[in-house]
Amino acid sequence: MIFSAQIKVMPLKDLLDPQGKAVLGGLHNLGLSSAIDVRVGKHIELQIEATSKEEALQIASEASQKLLANQVMEFFEISIV
Repeated sequence: MIFSAQIKVMPLKDLLDPQGKAVLGGLHNLGLSSAIDVRVGKHIELQIEATSKEEALQIASEASQKLLANQVMEFFEISIV
């Protein structure tokens, strides 16, 4: 069976997000001053062939830990569809 894993990778809350700060500055320059914070991350869609939803989640988690997210600076969340 084929499952779709939606993986959200974001910078850790305690770390500076230079990309987010740049986007926030751009929004303010455009007159959108009501935006008070921006965090920029990645959205990854992974198609997984597995026998169960639990196995697909385990595969997506392993891929995230080993390749998709730098766990020193980022965290990830996975949802399986």
